[in-house]
Amino acid sequence: MEAQDRIYGRRKEGRQLKNNGTNSFLRYCVLTPVGHDAAYIGTSDVRLRRAALKISITTGVAIATVLFAIPVSAQRAPRVFPVATTPVLEDNFPVVPVAFPGGVKAYRDIVYQTNPGFRPQVVDIYVPATPGPHPLVMFIHGGGWMGGHTRHSGALADFPKVLASLAAEGFTVASLEYRLSNEAPFPAQLQDSNAALRFLRAHADDYRIDPKRVGVWGGSAGGHLAALTAVTCRNTALDPASADDGCAQAAVTWYGVYDFASMAAARDGNAAGGKLLGCGKTCPQDKVRAVSPVTYIDAKDPPFLLIHGDDDQVVPVVQSHLGEAAFKKAGVPVESIYIPGVNHSFIGKTAEITRAATLRATNATFDFFHAKLRVSNE
Repeated sequence: MEAQDRIYGRRKEGRQLKNNGTNSFLRYCVLTPVGHDAAYIGTSDVRLRRAALKISITTGVAIATVLFAIPVSAQRAPRVFPVATTPVLEDNFPVVPVAFPGGVKAYRDIVYQTNPGFRPQVVDIYVPATPGPHPLVMFIHGGGWMGGHTRHSGALADFPKVLASLAAEGFTVASLEYRLSNEAPFPAQLQDSNAALRFLRAHADDYRIDPKRVGVWGGSAGGHLAALTAVTCRNTALDPASADDGCAQAAVTWYGVYDFASMAAARDGNAAGGKLLGCGKTCPQDKVRAVSPVTYIDAKDPPFLLIHGDDDQVVPVVQSHLGEAAFKKAGVPVESIYIPGVNHSFIGKTAEITRAATLRATNATFDFFHAKLRVSNE
C-alpha cells in the first residue's frame, strides 16, 4: 500500500505539472534526481521527461540561431596594421639584448648584409656599459671555412662569456658569421668580413664604437680571414666595395693559415682550402696566391700577434713561422707565441695542458688589444 501511494502521489504531481505549462515541465526535469528509483516513476513521468527534453532542445536551437545571426563586424573591430608602399624584407623582430656581468649587453644575430640568393649575414655584438666610444674587436670563427659559428673557439667552454669579458674591459666586441665554402667560394668570405666592419663603423653611435681603433682576431680558418682582412685593406681586386674602407689597427691570429702553397704539406693536402677555392686538391697558382695573406704583406699593415701550438696537426706551425718572417721582412711590428706540446685548438695531451695553453693564448690576446688599441681610461 505504501508503495502504491507513492506511485499514485507522483502521478498526481505529474498531472499538476502538466497543467501548469512549460515552466512546470522545466522545473520537473530539473528537480527530479538523475537515477531516481524506477519504482517511484510512473508512465506519466516518462512522458513529462520527454516533453521537457524536447522543450530544452528547441530552446537551445533558438538561442544558437540568434547568436550566429549576429554579424561578425558587430562582434570585433576591424584589424589595422602598418602597411608599407613596397615589399618589406627587413627583419623587424624585436632586438632584446642579453645581459652579461659588468653591465655588458649583447645583441644576437644582427644582420649586417643581405646578398640576393644567400641567407642574411649576421654578427653578434657585445657592448660595454660605459658610454665610450670604445675600441672595436671583431672575432672571426674557424671551422675549415666550411663550418663553425659565432659562439665557439677552440676549447673555451663558454665563448660568449669570453667575448663579454673582453667587452667588460672596455671594448665593443663583434663575432662574425660569413658565407661558408659550400655557399660561396673565395673571396666571398673576405668580402663578408669587410662588409661587417663597414656596417659596424656605420653604426658606431649605436654600439659605442670608435671607428679609428679597430682590431680583428680569429682562429684557424678565422685566423686566415682575420690576417687577410688586415693585410688587404682597400684591395678592390678582391673586394670592389672596399675602396673607402677603414683599416684595422691590430690583428691576432690563432693557428692561422698564411701561405696556401705550403699547406699542401698538411695531412689532408689542404682539402678544405681546395674547397674554399672551388678547385679541389690541385688549384691554379694564381688562386693560391690570391688567397694567401703572405701575398699582400707590406709596411702599411697593422701590428700582429701570432699564437700557435708547435704540435699542430691540422694547420702546421710553419704557417705562423712563414707569416712572422714575412711581417718582419716588411717591417711590420709582429709578436709571436709558440706553445710547446699542443695540437690544433691548443689541445694538449692532458686537460691541464689544454687549459694552460688556452688561457695563456686568451690572456695574451686581451693584453695585446689593450696595448695596441688603448681603452679610453688607460
